Amino acid sequence: MPGLLLPLTRAVTYTRWLHMLVGAIVPFACAMVYPGLSNPSPHDWLLVAVLPIPLALAAGIVPSVRHAEGLQARLMLFPGPHARVRNDEDPGVSTVFSASWTDRARTGAWLVLRLESGLALALVTNTLLTLALSLAGEPGRADPLPYVSDAGWVYTLLAPVPVLALVMVAAGAGALMAQAARRLLGPSVKERLAELEKRTEQLLERNEIARELHDTLGHALTLAVVQAGAARAAGDPHFTDRALEAIEETGRAALEDLDRVLLVLRDTGRPPGARPALDEAGRLLDSARSSGAQVDAEVTGPLEHLPGPVSREAYRMLQEALTNVLRHAGPVRIGVRIAVEAARLRLEVRNPLPDPAPVAGTGGGRGLRGIRERAALLGGEARAGQHGGHWLLRVDLPL
Repeated sequence: MPGLLLPLTRAVTYTRWLHMLVGAIVPFACAMVYPGLSNPSPHDWLLVAVLPIPLALAAGIVPSVRHAEGLQARLMLFPGPHARVRNDEDPGVSTVFSASWTDRARTGAWLVLRLESGLALALVTNTLLTLALSLAGEPGRADPLPYVSDAGWVYTLLAPVPVLALVMVAAGAGALMAQAARRLLGPSVKERLAELEKRTEQLLERNEIARELHDTLGHALTLAVVQAGAARAAGDPHFTDRALEAIEETGRAALEDLDRVLLVLRDTGRPPGARPALDEAGRLLDSARSSGAQVDAEVTGPLEHLPGPVSREAYRMLQEALTNVLRHAGPVRIGVRIAVEAARLRLEVRNPLPDPAPVAGTGGGRGLRGIRERAALLGGEARAGQHGGHWLLRVDLPL
């Protein structure tokens, strides 16, 4: 029983009721013109239901009507801030303008359904409220029920029954209209594809931002830790000054990258700063050298003429590779080879194996996984593992 009375306490029941009754305004307005509302016959009520249909179909052709109907349906047919239930689910009703004839046809069908259901609910509402007033013995009723002198109070007690029945009918009709709104005003296939593409782009953007933060901050913090440890171990004031200078430069570059990423997250409308490219690899190599590592670099080919996406992603791969070496092996001898060969970019980073040596091919760290993801997005591949007593990372990217 409490479950049956639950719709009485929900505000959405009455907003749906109102939404449907508003749909009856057009049929009644047409009925006042023809055939009139003075003692209408069943044939007259049939005309009242049929005459507004061409108007509804014509209104459905207007693109903005779908937008307006979608907003009304979202506000009045579904639980929201006005309801006494928590429902964060998307109602599944579109609020965009009609973009195709299919959208226009669905909007016209929705308008016809809204007019007809509103007219039916208005007639039911009038009938049941009239019955309730008659049972209550309202003075001035048009057709009073016959009273029995010694049992008239029974009719008065029955007066709330039509009202409760009316609320239940309105609640059921409103729930059906909400389902119909999802089908007729819901997003089209084209809109669903556009929304899916938008979500995919957002996920890719978030992953890209996560990789950017991981590469930038991880590189800066790793260099700072290695340089600080080397300076403390060396005990040389001159070396300490150089290490502090390198930490300052690396930290400043990391802050610039962080500001650029935050501009994207805040969506300020200002274009983010330019991302570093592979022709600036010397900055990475110098940072690694300043940490105490011996870097032997071999660069062949015009790096400045590389395509932008390839050059920027390769820079991040090299940054992550150097960070991994310093993090896991320390300031060791590092061999770097960057070559532009026959429409391909080849990047190799080699370093002695740390003790204990990692298991070849595991690649369990975020850094190697990020490098592989970047390479795969560019149509290339990245491999890492033991090779002749060294740890070797090879990246092959098409141009």
